Amino acid sequence: MKKNFLPVLLIVFLLIGLALAACAPASTETPTLTVMTHDSFAVSADLVKQFEDTHHVKVVFVPAGDAGSLLNRAILTKDFPQADVLYGVDNTFLSRALNEELFVKYHSPLLASIPDEFKLDAGERALPVDYGDVCINYDKAYFASHALALPQTLNDLLKPEYGQQAGSDGLLVVENPATSSPGLAFLLATINEFGEDGYLQFWQALKDNGVVVASDWNAAYYTNFSGSSGKGAQPMVVSYASSPAAEVIYAAEPTTEAPTASITAAGMCYRQVEFVGILKGTQHLKLAQQFVDFMLGVDFQQDVPLQMFVYPVNSQAQLPEAFTLYAQTASAPVTLDPALIDANREKWIQAWTEVMFK
Repeated sequence: MKKNFLPVLLIVFLLIGLALAACAPASTETPTLTVMTHDSFAVSADLVKQFEDTHHVKVVFVPAGDAGSLLNRAILTKDFPQADVLYGVDNTFLSRALNEELFVKYHSPLLASIPDEFKLDAGERALPVDYGDVCINYDKAYFASHALALPQTLNDLLKPEYGQQAGSDGLLVVENPATSSPGLAFLLATINEFGEDGYLQFWQALKDNGVVVASDWNAAYYTNFSGSSGKGAQPMVVSYASSPAAEVIYAAEPTTEAPTASITAAGMCYRQVEFVGILKGTQHLKLAQQFVDFMLGVDFQQDVPLQMFVYPVNSQAQLPEAFTLYAQTASAPVTLDPALIDANREKWIQAWTEVMFK
């Protein structure tokens, strides 16, 4: 009987191929770790290079707009994620990110060095990286030259001395909460203070007192605000408690005194916390975990203040001298439950818009 040796030959060739593949040298191609961030993200290049050299990886940062735009992009692409790690979702958007199940759990050993007050996700999917206080900043020279007392409560902003002067706009410029993260933070501070039943009445009164609304932080701070380079008409602006430190560091002429300061009285500031998470679907889980550890580690955390003018969450990180001298933190910062924000954010913004632009 004639035998068919073809199947036997195929098996032999297959075994030889597998043996040769096992003996072949491993691929030397460097993997790429993609990190999606908001537009304000910054880190020292030498720190990134150290991470890349240590872990034999190329890190690519993909800016995706502000915190809201960043989150929207991650949600729209979550079935085919465009990155391995996402940084920049803050506590005003945290619940939405968690409800969309964007992240995988990761218990970083660095969490032991982070105070519990910043750990807003008990499921350890979104890990805190930094924080900052959104407060009213003021032009020190203006208030001194006009012998004007500082407002110490939100209600104080309704006083006539902070309102329209000789037919001009009032002394305060704020950002639109629909298009600005600090603008939203300040809106939340007013909701915390006056409640859902009273915050719109406050904003109507503030509008009647001449408040100016800018589209974003850059316009408010660098165009309208009199205390910064724009030398605008408003001596008060919604900004960050760390902004005075930036004024010293980036001053055109060396100075040891900030031209601005923050009003940090109780109830006047809203605390923002920013998070990092590993996106579901990553093909580089181990590298992503190592990058999260890198962001929570002391070297990165000590780099954060002068790169993004926010505070590190790692209690072992030391602040630079400019921060200890000129940056401020709120005495009793306001926060709202992220779930409450997520359930009402759009409704609150729409109601605010109807009051301010009708």
